[in-house]
This record gives sequence, structure tokens and C-alpha cells, in this order.
Amino acid sequence: MLTRRVKLLIVGSVITLGLLATILVDAPTPTMTVDELLADASEGRNVAVRGEVLDGSIDNATQMFVLEGASATLTISWLDATVSNGLGDNRTVYAEGTLTQTSDGWLLEATTIKTSCPSKYEEEATTD
Repeated sequence: MLTRRVKLLIVGSVITLGLLATILVDAPTPTMTVDELLADASEGRNVAVRGEVLDGSIDNATQMFVLEGASATLTISWLDATVSNGLGDNRTVYAEGTLTQTSDGWLLEATTIKTSCPSKYEEEATTD
């Protein structure tokens, strides 16, 4: 029979291997800027991108908007995405999804869209 110490060692090893496998199999996608993503774009790739919503680009009818980088733009489709509250012009947005190429350029078919909270970064106005 196995001693208590050996049993604990086996259980601990199994748990450790399970945790390592979970981390390696479901490794988070590194977040890129729009410019970094489009510099090395490939179709069908699952990506995570961060950028600012182009002013006036949100189209609720088609559920699309444009993220802008320093020198490039990327169209985001949120048809199948969970979207956090606060999606608006000039807001910093994080989007995860699949990158596809269209006749108009690159499109990210998002599965998740998260927005930052602007009040967190704004300074309170003081009156003198």
C-alpha cells in the first residue's frame, strides 16, 4: 500500500500538472496596438487589440466602428460580441476576436469589447 506521504505527493503532482496544462492551453492573447497588429496581420488569427474609437465611426445599424492607431485603422464588428457599457467616440477600447481580410481592408470580428472608464482618468475641475 501507498503511504500517506506518497499519496499526497501524487495528488500534489496531478494538481500541479493540471494547473500548468490549463495555463499553457488557454494562454491569454497578448494585447497589441492597431499599428502593431496590422504590421503583421494574417487572416483567421485570434487577436486582442487596443485603440481609440475614431470619432463618428460607430454605426449601430451595422454594429461596426473603427479603431485608430498612430498610422493605421481597423474596422471592428461587434455582431457576436459582448460589449461593456460606455462604447463611444474617442474612447479607448480593448477588443478580442478573429481577424479577417475584406475588400475594404482588415476586419476584426469581435467576441469581446471592453471600454475604459474616462472618469477614472479625468481630473476634477476646480473653481476659483
